[in-house]
Amino acid sequence: MTRRPEFGALVAAGVIFVFFLVVAPSFRSAESLLTVLYQASTIGIVAVGVGMLMIGGEFDLSAGVLVTTAGLVNSMFSWWFGVDLWVGAILSLLFCLGVGFLNGWLVTRTGIPSFLITLGAFFVLQGVNLGVTKLVTGAVASPSVSGIDGFDPLGLIFASSFEVGAVTVWGTVLWWILFVLISAWVLQRTRAGNWIHAVGGAAQSARAAGVPVVRVKIALFMTVSALAWFAGMHNLYRFNTLQAGAGVGNEFLYIIAAVVGGTLLTGGFGNAAGVAIGAFLFGMTSLGIVYAGWDPNWFRAFLGVMLLLAVMVNLYVRRVFR
Repeated sequence: MTRRPEFGALVAAGVIFVFFLVVAPSFRSAESLLTVLYQASTIGIVAVGVGMLMIGGEFDLSAGVLVTTAGLVNSMFSWWFGVDLWVGAILSLLFCLGVGFLNGWLVTRTGIPSFLITLGAFFVLQGVNLGVTKLVTGAVASPSVSGIDGFDPLGLIFASSFEVGAVTVWGTVLWWILFVLISAWVLQRTRAGNWIHAVGGAAQSARAAGVPVVRVKIALFMTVSALAWFAGMHNLYRFNTLQAGAGVGNEFLYIIAAVVGGTLLTGGFGNAAGVAIGAFLFGMTSLGIVYAGWDPNWFRAFLGVMLLLAVMVNLYVRRVFR
């Protein structure tokens, strides 16, 4: 059991959960737990793809702003040209997949570290988000899309919720669980999963063994982009409008969720369950601090400590059980 990537995160989640049960009485309700799950899902959906990419030995620092880009492309294209939101959503998906493909292609063809390639993409997307939005709308926020055709069915897919007794369950929680299950199946039950671990552990050896390294890495970058698109659709159809500068910094939350969940920064080791637990830790901590009545500004400091501890625990476990 201690050999599994998620072991340390599972122990930490149990300790922190009990801690907040004790210090924050409002944390004990079913409504609070479902709110925590929703908060975790908003990070966890993209973290699923980021975790798989990190297992494959690469990083994507553009994922946070790409979430915002996805929503902006959908909303402003449909608003400006007066077309159905379905058209804008499909165009947005194609755009995001194109960004993922370009990131992966540049990393594999140039040999430049993915950290630098995607950092460049981060700045390009951030500038385009702000510049184009202001050019088109005269403001730094997209126009409301609630009155455009297609809003209701797309809202049902990406931003629906339903009542269970007296509590509200957001559909993103169910989508998150589904994506985690698919990721777990791919990583543990398929040849593609073996390829991902092999590419992350030793790319040259994997290539010599016949693994299509280039295709695997490009597919992983595109997976991150597809999940960023999904998260962007949720943000758009829940709030109707988006701030063009939003999403900056979330790329680190995705990475933290993966690392806290046992994914090695060096690649080749990790699983979907660990990434999910890492995202749950994020949701539990961010809201637990609020429920406890503490200053929420301490949350970032806690994330930094949690990341450092996770890295040290992961290295220790790997040394002991390798």
